[in-house]
Amino acid sequence: MPDEQDPGGGAPGGDLKVSQQDLAAVGDSAFKLFDKLGKDGRDAWSVSQSAARDLRTQGFDLGDAIDHVQDRWEKQLKTLLDACAHISNHMDFTQNAHAGDEHYIYGVVSSIATLDEGFTERTQR
Repeated sequence: MPDEQDPGGGAPGGDLKVSQQDLAAVGDSAFKLFDKLGKDGRDAWSVSQSAARDLRTQGFDLGDAIDHVQDRWEKQLKTLLDACAHISNHMDFTQNAHAGDEHYIYGVVSSIATLDEGFTERTQR
């Protein structure tokens, strides 16, 4: 049953903190994985295709099975590469988009504190 003060069921007070360094590390890891998969993810492609072709020409059904596995691998590799690129790009975007937020929030909070002081002074007269 959701708490009335926190209908979303999350932690009260919003204790999630993520630094730009954390975002950069996630983005960097995603980029490195993308790069490594792009270089090494297809190492077995030509050998597998050659084996599949040879087995097919010799009348073995295994050739079609190897070809099917290779096609499936390629589709999954593309999906993983897309996901890594998306994560890397999103972390870069998030870091750049929110770079000035702390200064803006500090300015807004400081303005509110100044306004509060004015009300406090007026009520003390």
